[in-house]
Amino acid sequence: MQWRVNIPPLTRVLLALLIAFSVSYQALRYGLDYTAGHYLALIPQWSIFTPWVYFTATYSEQNILTILIAGATILYGGKYLERAWGSMEFGKFILLVTLLPNFLASFIYVFLFAITQDDSLALVVIQGSVALQGAFLVAFKQLVPEHTVTILKGAIRIRVKHFPAIFLAANTLSGIILGTDTALVLAWLGFITSWTYLRFYKKQLELSTAGTSDTQLLGDASETFAFASFWPDAMQPPVAAFADVIYNALVALHICTPFTAADVEMGNEQATARGEGALPNLLNHGGSNASRNKQEDAERRRALALKALDQRLHAASTITRQQSSVPSSAAADPPATTEGPAENQP
Repeated sequence: MQWRVNIPPLTRVLLALLIAFSVSYQALRYGLDYTAGHYLALIPQWSIFTPWVYFTATYSEQNILTILIAGATILYGGKYLERAWGSMEFGKFILLVTLLPNFLASFIYVFLFAITQDDSLALVVIQGSVALQGAFLVAFKQLVPEHTVTILKGAIRIRVKHFPAIFLAANTLSGIILGTDTALVLAWLGFITSWTYLRFYKKQLELSTAGTSDTQLLGDASETFAFASFWPDAMQPPVAAFADVIYNALVALHICTPFTAADVEMGNEQATARGEGALPNLLNHGGSNASRNKQEDAERRRALALKALDQRLHAASTITRQQSSVPSSAAADPPATTEGPAENQP
């Protein structure tokens, strides 16, 4: 029987680049010169002479463990996203979350070097797929937020919507405690780049009309993909307040287009309509488990849609009551104003 590789084309290319660049990086470092790694890894001070490293650094891993992690990220994540978006849109996403985080990270370290005059900041090695991992998790949060990933036959069950916060927390603690500051910076930059692009700029087909329309929507205004929704419930109010300040500033600078109420409504409908296919379990691909996961996803999506609808109806009824109370209070005011002069009459 012929063995068939069921991997989309662009995902295969990324896996090949990961292996080629990682092996070449090790060969340059240990075969030629220890400092020769800057031809593939990003070193801020030297990157002006090797601009291609803003791309190659993401796929140049340092050791076998990080190669395996990056390979699993590209294999599972790339397969799902390329099939969900198509190779063209997936390619645009890959270029953005590969180049922009590396460029911004280089700028941050050069800026810190300019302030502190610490040479180690200008010579720090920036490499690895950490930004790509964070970007993929944000995309999964958009597509299948309520899907439950089961590991080790159900011993560990985590909803996809919790992965970005866990990922950021782990890299932040590691950066502070273990000194892996480049991973900390790349994790946050990959997360922010991916969320900004998917929230405001990525084009997507309208799904709320059961696939009968070719209308393209810009961004994702759904409440389930708001910036505050990535964090625990207790943190969401202050995060939402801070995000609103940044959002209003970007709108004032004409960097972002403000969402209308219709945009939010359409975004919520899109969030309910998409994600019909569940993500595969990492270590268990049984058909019954996949069917059960799809049913659970559908139930959770319906519950979230009903909750959002109830909140909007409650807000609308509150506004209606407030508006209806204004005329009644205004009608009660004139008699009160005429009583005063009447008492002064003889």
